[in-house]
Amino acid sequence: MPTNQTTASSLLADLAPDLRTALIRVRYDSDSLLEVLGDAAHAALWRSEPVPVRRAARDAGELGTLVRLLLLGDAMPEREVAAALAPVDVDRAVAAGLLERDGGDIRPALDLRPLDLGDGTRWVLSDLDDSMRRRTLDTDHVLGVGQASLSLLRATPTRPVGTVLDLGTGCGVQAIHAASYGQRVTGTDLNKRALWLAEATAALNGLDIELRQGSWYEPVAGRRFDQVVANPPFVVGPARVEHTYRDSGLAMDGASELVISGMPAMLNPGGTAALLASWVHVEGEDWRARVSSWLPDQGVDAWIVQRDIADPALYVGTWLRDAGLDPREPQAQERAERWLQAFTDAKVDGIGFGVVYLRDIEGPTEILAEDLTHHFEDPLGNEASRYFERSAWLRAVATDPDLVLASRFEVDPASALERVYLPGAEGWEQQVARLHRGDGPLWQHEVDDTTAALLAGMRPDGLPLSDLVELLAFSETGGAATPEFESAVLGVVVGLVRHGLIHPR
Repeated sequence: MPTNQTTASSLLADLAPDLRTALIRVRYDSDSLLEVLGDAAHAALWRSEPVPVRRAARDAGELGTLVRLLLLGDAMPEREVAAALAPVDVDRAVAAGLLERDGGDIRPALDLRPLDLGDGTRWVLSDLDDSMRRRTLDTDHVLGVGQASLSLLRATPTRPVGTVLDLGTGCGVQAIHAASYGQRVTGTDLNKRALWLAEATAALNGLDIELRQGSWYEPVAGRRFDQVVANPPFVVGPARVEHTYRDSGLAMDGASELVISGMPAMLNPGGTAALLASWVHVEGEDWRARVSSWLPDQGVDAWIVQRDIADPALYVGTWLRDAGLDPREPQAQERAERWLQAFTDAKVDGIGFGVVYLRDIEGPTEILAEDLTHHFEDPLGNEASRYFERSAWLRAVATDPDLVLASRFEVDPASALERVYLPGAEGWEQQVARLHRGDGPLWQHEVDDTTAALLAGMRPDGLPLSDLVELLAFSETGGAATPEFESAVLGVVVGLVRHGLIHPR
C-alpha cells in the first residue's frame, strides 16, 4: 500500500462482487436476521450471548450457516460454508483473509455483519472482537460497529453535500454512511489494516470512496470539505498506544483537542463537522471553558453537547474490558494503577463524553456548550442542522433588536407548558412551570407567568413581538414597556429560539 494513498485493489476487495452476490442470495441483511432470529435471539446477539442465537440459526438453512460462521465465529463444515457463500470459492476467501481453516472446518478470520443505516442494508468488514469469544485485541485491531460508531451515525447531519471527509475511518462505517448524502467521500487513517478493511467494505457495498493513509489531517493537507465526520481515538489517559482505534499517544484529552482545534481549517465556507470527543473534568475548572478554548476566536459556530460523565475508576474498568482484559488479572491491574495515578496527578475527577458540532461562519466564534445527559431517543443529526439554522437567524438579528421585536413567533408544535404543583400549607401550590419540547433533545426551560402569557400570545398570523411586549407591560404595570422589561423579554425569546421551543415567522 502506498504511503499516502491506496490505489491497488487487495485480494479481499477483489472478492467483494462475488461475496456481495452470495450475501444478497442468502438474504444476509438486517431485516432477514431479525425475521429469522426473532426479537429475543436478536437482542441476545447484541448482549454477546451466543447460545440463543445459535439455537435460532440451526434451522435457518444457508442464512443460519452464515449467522453461525460470521456472527458467532463458530467452526463450520467446509461443505456447508461453500454452499452458503457460493459463488465465492472457499480457497480464494481463505487467501483473501476472510476465512481460515480449522482442521476440516472453516472459521471466520474477519467480522462481517449487515447494518441498516437508513438507506437499506450495508455490509461492514472488521476484525473479530471478543463479543462471542474471549480474545485479546492486537495493537492494530480494527473495530467494527460498536456503540461509539452507532452514536456518531445517529448524530451525523445527513443533508446532501458535495464533499465529505471521514477522519480516522477505521473499518469505513462512517464513510459508507456518508456516501448516502455526500457526492464524494474521502476516508483517512494511520492504520494500514484499517484502510485494507475500509477498501473492502466500500467494494462490498459497490461504493467509490477515496482512501488515504496518514496521521490526523496530514493526508488531506490543503484541502477543505463540505462536511467532516470523525470518530477519533478519543480515550482519555496517559500518553500511550495500546490499541490504535482508541489510543492516540497524546496525554489526557490531547486527541480531542487536536481534532477539534484543527477542524475549522478543514471546512469549506458554510461547511459543518460532527465528531465524538472526550474531555477531562479537572478540579476547579469548568469543562465548557476547557473545550471552548480549543476553538479559534473567529469563524466558527459551535454546539458542544456533553452526553455522559464517567467516574475515573469506572472509566478505566470499562476500557480495560473493551480491550478484552479481565480487570482481576495482574497485568490489567498494573495498567489500571498507572491509568488511575495519571488521573490523580492531573487532578481529573471525571471524564466527559459527547458530540461536537461545528459550522464555518463569517465573524466572531459563537459557542454553546451544554449538558444533555438525560435520556432521549431522537438522533441529534437533524437537530444539529436545525440548530445551526436557528443560530444563523439569531446572528442576523443580533445587532438590531428591532428586527426581533418586529417578528412574529409561534410555539413549536412539539412544545408543551407543564405546571408542577406540590402540596403546601394551604393545599396544592404551584412550584414551577416548564416549557419542554417533546421531540429531539427534549429541552426544558423554566418559565415564569409573564413568559407563559407571552407564549400564549404567539401566533404565526398574530401580533409582532413588540405589541406583545407592550400588552404584557401594561397588564403588569399599567404603563408602557421599559427598556429593562423589553431587554428581559428579548433574552427569554433568544433562549427559546436557540433550543427550537419557539420559531420566528
